[in-house]
Amino acid sequence: MNSICVVGSLNMDLVINVDNMPKLGQTVIGKNLKKVCGGKGANQAVAIARLGANVNMIGKVGDDDFGQSLINSLKQDKVNTDFVKIRKDIPTGLAFITVNKDADNSIIVSPGANYDLNEEDINDCIDAIKCSNIVVTQLEIPLKTVSYLLKVAKSLGKYTILNPAPATKLSDEIIKNVDLLTPNETELEILSEFQIRNEDDIVLAGRKLLKKGVKELVVTLGEKGSLYMNNNTIKRFKSFKVKAIDTTAAGDSFTGALAVALSNDNNIDKAIEFASKVGALTVTKCGAQSSLPYLEDVLNFKGE
Repeated sequence: MNSICVVGSLNMDLVINVDNMPKLGQTVIGKNLKKVCGGKGANQAVAIARLGANVNMIGKVGDDDFGQSLINSLKQDKVNTDFVKIRKDIPTGLAFITVNKDADNSIIVSPGANYDLNEEDINDCIDAIKCSNIVVTQLEIPLKTVSYLLKVAKSLGKYTILNPAPATKLSDEIIKNVDLLTPNETELEILSEFQIRNEDDIVLAGRKLLKKGVKELVVTLGEKGSLYMNNNTIKRFKSFKVKAIDTTAAGDSFTGALAVALSNDNNIDKAIEFASKVGALTVTKCGAQSSLPYLEDVLNFKGE
């Protein structure tokens, strides 16, 4: 079976529910505070593992209870954690997540050890990249590390997927080494520096990134589905209707599912359909990794 390498963040998520998001200067009462294993990198690794693929995780945690809990959780999902490093003098990353009654969320991340993942760590973990056919990463680790990783992955002939979150302007060096970019509308606007007001603007923004060297884009549009683009094709894909409870990790599960489907030699249409089902199932449960579906769930899913 083909392997996938995920390079990215591991965070302990502290999740609290509110009726409405607080406004500036406002205090609101929350409920149901939970600790949930998260981090965009770890979320994607777990999503990939639960969908039946072999996955190696490269990342960094602190030498604390949160860090050990995150590693143990990955192991329970059969993610290979041999390449997760432990830093003794920096705490594990934390994410503070607020979810309102409409299932929308706001997130504040304290990166901790994630921001210590560096080029030397990538070199130390090169075997994890060499034995994988797809390399997946995000932007909760230093941009310098992302740039180096993508360059190394392409030099080894790997297919690269970048989930550009949290969104920030990217260098041309990063963009040209990305085979598949998976932004949402907000992230696409930031990456392209182009104001998006409608679907035509999404296409124009996507073309700006394609001109810079990205090979393919899948823009996620929430309940409106997704839009696929390369230099020759534009395709629209519908979403599956479900009752959303919490959108946390929906983008992570979508990206992870794309990686799994593509590693199994599915064409992009089948890969996006599969990923759309996974994303839809994810929003029907609370939390990050706790919401990620298993392959059996996806195969049995009968969404509209």
